[in-house]
Amino acid sequence: MGQAIRNTAQTAKGRIKEAIGRTTHDRQTQREGRADRSMGNLKQAAAKARKAFKR
Repeated sequence: MGQAIRNTAQTAKGRIKEAIGRTTHDRQTQREGRADRSMGNLKQAAAKARKAFKR
């Protein structure tokens, strides 16, 4: 359960970072936010797949 929360937090952090980058016109921050969001989503999907195959 703790890992799921961490992954969700990483996704949220990425969304916030991306929005800040968009607001300040800082492309680097925007890219980092997009990467954080993607990694969080990817980790969540992997956890769901692992859980599905565990059954």
